[in-house]
Amino acid sequence: MSLSVAELNETKVVPVEGLLPALAHRWSPRSFKDQPVAAGELKTVLEAARWAASSGNVQPWRFLVGVKGTEAWDKIFATLVPFNQAWAANAAVLILGLGIERDANGRANRYALYDLGQAVSQLTAQAAALGLVTHSMGGFDADAARKAFGLSEDYGLGAVIALGHQAAPGALADAQMQAREVAARERKPLSEIALTALDTPLEI
Repeated sequence: MSLSVAELNETKVVPVEGLLPALAHRWSPRSFKDQPVAAGELKTVLEAARWAASSGNVQPWRFLVGVKGTEAWDKIFATLVPFNQAWAANAAVLILGLGIERDANGRANRYALYDLGQAVSQLTAQAAALGLVTHSMGGFDADAARKAFGLSEDYGLGAVIALGHQAAPGALADAQMQAREVAARERKPLSEIALTALDTPLEI
């Protein structure tokens, strides 16, 4: 029997006491409804990114935002690899994250992509808090994206983020995608990522 959205999401909740609800419930589905995101909700999600922490308060992130039915959405969608196009076609919004790695005076900002990542993290958490879903994709043609939007090498490219409303896993046409949608979540143990030296886990 195919799982409903609610049933599936119950299996995805992070079993860690004390996490913020938006973080505990956030995951990256591929099954999207062909349904618009309200303008107010999109603005709130982007505001969350705007207020992220930033090294030196430079705020080097930029988001190319494509709402379905616009030229920007078509441009971003065209850069996706075929696997991602197969499921992202229903996403209401496609967002390409950029980090400005060199300022107007030619000085390098080696924290640009780090700061972009912080902004995206807040964007995805805010989306989850609103009941929306996101899925970030590295599978896109960076050169095609640069050409489509006239981006110089001063811009580092992050990922493409699909944003929208979640559909049931059965809405995915491909059986392999459906299987991945319902698979159990996995993460490395904390002992592998929280360390006091490269071979010494932090004792908590």
